[in-house]
Amino acid sequence: MTRVIVCDDHALIRRGIRDTLADAPDLEVIGEAGDYGELRALLRKDTCDVLVLDINMPGRSGLDVLHVLKDEGSQVKVLVVSMYPEDQYAIRALKAGAHGYVNKGGDPAVLVQAVRTVAQGRKYITPEIAQLLAENIGKDDQHESPHEKLSDRELQTLVMIASGKRLSDIATELTLSPKTVSVYRARVLEKLALGNNSELTVYAIRNGLVGE
Repeated sequence: MTRVIVCDDHALIRRGIRDTLADAPDLEVIGEAGDYGELRALLRKDTCDVLVLDINMPGRSGLDVLHVLKDEGSQVKVLVVSMYPEDQYAIRALKAGAHGYVNKGGDPAVLVQAVRTVAQGRKYITPEIAQLLAENIGKDDQHESPHEKLSDRELQTLVMIASGKRLSDIATELTLSPKTVSVYRARVLEKLALGNNSELTVYAIRNGLVGE
């Protein structure tokens, strides 16, 4: 039996994932977490084979969690399940230590297959991600899009601002000070050579980082 923990800040999403995995006789969801703190408590109490992890969470993002688990040498296999498109986050997640990446809008059967695959210690990647990985091989820095050079937290800040969130809201959601968020915003504007939030939003839409 493969033991699974689901970490997502939306209770309805967690319920949907739990219900989907419940139909598979070889998979068992042993716990749910809404943020990093709850996840840490669960991992201290129970061992699991697969962690189904969202990227966009309050406090530490899914990418942050991946880095922490990797630094700790954790043996938990992580499957990232996110609403973000593969071309913006899949490569980052895999580089950070994820064993697979699945879009939330995909077929539920794909989620079950992905959990089984990573539980066996193999990588789960879609044909789209395989193509991205192939294109990424040998790519030099000169051909990277400007936002690909942003740190994980800077990219997260960019997406949240472009989604219409105020700096104060972002600070609350990420459990950071408004000053720290302002620093991230300033770095994003500088690295992308943009002047204000409006230009930042246009950039994010044009590059598929957020929906129109």
